Amino acid sequence: MTALSGGVLATGTADDDGAELRHLVDDIARRSFDARLGRRRVPEEFDADLWRNLEDTGLTRLTSTPDLDAGPQELAIVLYGVARHAGAVPLAETDALAAWLGAQAGIDVPDGPLTVAIADAELTDGRVTGTASDVPWTRAAAAVLLFARGRDGARVGVLDVDTATVEDGHNLAGEPRDRIAFDVIADQLTLVDNAVAGELALRGAWCRCVQIIGALDAAAALTVEHTSQRVQFGRPLSKFQAVQHALAGMAGDIERARAAATLAVAAAADHGFDSAQTEYAVTVAKVAVGRAVGSVTTIAHQLHGAIGVTVEHPLWSATMRAQSWTDDYGSTAHHARRLGRMALTVDEPWDLVIGNLF
Repeated sequence: MTALSGGVLATGTADDDGAELRHLVDDIARRSFDARLGRRRVPEEFDADLWRNLEDTGLTRLTSTPDLDAGPQELAIVLYGVARHAGAVPLAETDALAAWLGAQAGIDVPDGPLTVAIADAELTDGRVTGTASDVPWTRAAAAVLLFARGRDGARVGVLDVDTATVEDGHNLAGEPRDRIAFDVIADQLTLVDNAVAGELALRGAWCRCVQIIGALDAAAALTVEHTSQRVQFGRPLSKFQAVQHALAGMAGDIERARAAATLAVAAAADHGFDSAQTEYAVTVAKVAVGRAVGSVTTIAHQLHGAIGVTVEHPLWSATMRAQSWTDDYGSTAHHARRLGRMALTVDEPWDLVIGNLF
């Protein structure tokens, strides 16, 4: 069994080393989902109760707390479980991105939720200026870690949002995605190795792949349930052959995406995020997962009808998250071009396909 177990084709409860963690996350996230059912809004509100429950069980800093001895496999279980239940918390941003980035720069980060603002910046007269777009959960964060890329290198520091200009925004799912214009003293930021930029983007893409699988599994489960219960012309929708074909197509798309995401989880667990193996696996996963999102979303909403597009219905939370996350840390097209460039640089492209190069 894998960290991404639990899809529509699952035959039962996963019985593996991660089963206990999986059950814990599912219980916490499901209770939060049930409590917010019918009360969601746009923009989405930070779920303080869910965050507190995750924090109390040590799940918000799972991989960034050395004593917990947790790695990508455990992180994937938590990200998947929270995403499947549309958890409104910056879990990936806190553990895999901001806490890790702070450690790379030797910066102590406060307790509580964190986020990362990534921007191209200019260094002029000892000041670093720029604008970060699509910053997740700015208002809910205890600290915003700024990653400023410039011609003279990359700098990291804690951004004081009170001295910055913050323009509120949100993605398709209503999750906060803000625009932050900053002007800070260069000496307040720490220069880091240029390789940090690549790993930060890779970590973000990896997290989104895992989270999207959780959202797609939620959409599939809701669609199977709806078509089993909705009666039309005297029988459930799921008894119609056309509907069965659509459900089978949805399941197939998700399982292909799950296989690619599972490879990315395994690569990160075995080789770390700063490896060629993980870079390749995440690139493949970003393409496979991104291509699945459109078809799965389309089928789910077709079979639900008009009710599925309402904010109050749980399907909307799942499909719009999947759609929004697809473009984070590089779009499907961006990663497809990247995968193509990888193939063009090797003598035998088939070796790249089957992983013989690593």
